[in-house]
Amino acid sequence: MTGMNTATSADTLPVSPGERFVLLDALRGLALFGIALANFPEFSLYSFLPESAAAAMLTATLDHILRFLQYVFIDGKFYTIFSVLFGIGFALLLGNAARKGTNGLALFYRRMSVLFTAGLLHLLFLWSGDILALYAMLGMTLVFFRRVSDKALLILAAALLLVPVGIDAVREATGFHPSAPAVRMQQYYCARYGITDENFAYWLRDARGYPEVFHFLVQGAFVRAQEFIDGNRIFKVMGLFLLGFSVGRNRLYADPGKHKFLLKQTARYGFALGLPFSVAYAYSATHGRPWGLAAHAALYAAGVFPLGLAYMAAFCLWHMRHPRNPVFHVLAAPGRMALTNYLGQSVCGMAIFYGLGLGWGASLGLTGTLAIASTVFFAEAALSRLWLQCFRFGPAEWLWRMLTYKKALPLLKEHP
Repeated sequence: MTGMNTATSADTLPVSPGERFVLLDALRGLALFGIALANFPEFSLYSFLPESAAAAMLTATLDHILRFLQYVFIDGKFYTIFSVLFGIGFALLLGNAARKGTNGLALFYRRMSVLFTAGLLHLLFLWSGDILALYAMLGMTLVFFRRVSDKALLILAAALLLVPVGIDAVREATGFHPSAPAVRMQQYYCARYGITDENFAYWLRDARGYPEVFHFLVQGAFVRAQEFIDGNRIFKVMGLFLLGFSVGRNRLYADPGKHKFLLKQTARYGFALGLPFSVAYAYSATHGRPWGLAAHAALYAAGVFPLGLAYMAAFCLWHMRHPRNPVFHVLAAPGRMALTNYLGQSVCGMAIFYGLGLGWGASLGLTGTLAIASTVFFAEAALSRLWLQCFRFGPAEWLWRMLTYKKALPLLKEHP
């Protein structure tokens, strides 16, 4: 890996190609860690427990505090980072495609099609919380923004991030529920398979075979559709994609020293705005949205997105000052294998919490769940580092590339 010239300040030098990818990969690893912390309360079934069951946990008092803090510091922030990074990645892919001409665009669409298929299979057979299929579908539309100016991209991104506030205001005023068809389908499959309010939180824990898990995943796919619709996720993700697309297209990550002022301003104003609004958002989320849907959406927009971007900016500034800090390399390894590790988290969740595995679901409070999530992530980080010493790609990334290019690709590294 190319080092930096120590005779000049690390703040002012361009980041070398090796370090440049460490920064992006480390950000991706950071996002994966936060996503694990956000998703494992569902894997562990804690999020589905009745209030009385959660209150009976030995760690209930600490769980209550952690739940609030999770809404303040975790919920939505790391998916914000992940989405911006996907936008940056799409810019890199489209840049490569443009240099290759028409065939390059065909490869890009094939790559997104493979990702969509992987996401759909993940959704139906592993975990109902998949985001890959949505990312792939929206990623395909970024081709149409190639010639849009940066100013227009940023304006459109901001507008898309604010659209949910208006939509929720209309929903609140009219009582219209666009997700009603998905809810009806979910209720249909719950009735078909015998999933009720009483056994919903325990179904996966009590499952003794995969067919029962699959039944739950079928209705869960419609729950996911409801979440996308009610959460206005398409607008949010697309707004973040466009933001990342602008960053990637201008290669701002390639020389963060030139953009130190912008990074400092993003961190400063992101924390100043995001923290207090995230506290208000956490209060709203944990108290049944007392100020209404539109106010809740406004708090989300004013808290989650600025704080997520502040995390990114602060991380970049830290990397500029201490590029050799081992934290970046610890996070970069799982970041280089993001798809493998994202899917791996689902496999681990099933193995640990579902009845066809250890069956620990619905028996741990949030404290224990977050401890397991952290353990899984750092185990993935260690395994990723070992894997990448011998192999060029993660296994899922390798398969993704081969399906994209329709040919066998070497996996083992060539050592001198």
